Amino acid sequence: MSHTARELAEFLQAPLEGDGEVIITGVASPEQARPEDLIYVESERHRARAFRSAAQCVLAPAGLELPGVRTVVRVDQPRLAFARAAAWLVPTPPLAHGVHPTALVAATARLAPTAAIGPYVVVEEGAEIGEQVQIAAFCFIGRQARLGPGCRLYPRVTLYPGVRLGARVTVHAGAVIGSDGFGYVRANSHYEKFPQLGTVEIADDVEIGANTTIDRGALDATTLGPGTKLDNLVHVGHNVRIGAHSIIAAQTGISGSSQVGSGVVLGGQVGIADHCRLEDGCVVGAQAGIPTGKTIRSGQFVWGTPARPMEKFKQQYAWFTRLPELAERIRRLEQKR
Repeated sequence: MSHTARELAEFLQAPLEGDGEVIITGVASPEQARPEDLIYVESERHRARAFRSAAQCVLAPAGLELPGVRTVVRVDQPRLAFARAAAWLVPTPPLAHGVHPTALVAATARLAPTAAIGPYVVVEEGAEIGEQVQIAAFCFIGRQARLGPGCRLYPRVTLYPGVRLGARVTVHAGAVIGSDGFGYVRANSHYEKFPQLGTVEIADDVEIGANTTIDRGALDATTLGPGTKLDNLVHVGHNVRIGAHSIIAAQTGISGSSQVGSGVVLGGQVGIADHCRLEDGCVVGAQAGIPTGKTIRSGQFVWGTPARPMEKFKQQYAWFTRLPELAERIRRLEQKR
């Protein structure tokens, strides 16, 4: 669908400079853009990219001069405005239409009239699927699972029995939600399984990456707060509680019974042991390791293994990199004795 630059400015509630009749049909990077694509520039450093681009319409902040560019829409946060414009200009295509004849839907399952179920989907007894839900091919929805309105499940997502998703939750391909937690009790020379009878509760507007796994609680619920985003290949252990609007990057693992607050940022490959507590707004750098029971305070930026405040990590790392030099100095001193 095509729009004019004037319509885009009205959608973003932003001032327009230049030709408002420029046609926009899509979005692209400056280097790959066609004349009808929208691009964005955030700072003076990237201004040359706009000049070299074929795009005729640019999102840019106030005060950034772009002479020769045909049309500029002035926005405070170009990257954010670009994301919103992209969703408006290029809507996400549907994952399914209606209920595919190969889908297996239990007689006791409740499907909203506007729900769409793709090929070879299995929906078990007592499951509830809300309005405008879209479920792609080969997904499995366990008994008594519940999906709120507007959820999107990409191919081969598995929801174990009793899992509950809020509204507008997106789950990417291959994710498994509600599998048993890693809970065992030592019995002399062997291990016996501790009951894994809880569930998983995911709040509104959460996005879960491909091949991510979220374990059900042992006796209670594993929970994700509203707006939280999980990257691909993240593992969330049983009884973990994650607050609102946190970001968790790929290959991070969170062990059982840990608590992650709201607005927390976890870099890639972070390892969190059991019973840890990460307070609101803390940031954990990539590949950091957090030992059992440790608390990361609100607003702290930590890195390293074991994780420690960033300033302390940098001081220690500076000494660590000098170890070969220091070892050589010690060797020389010992030779003089």
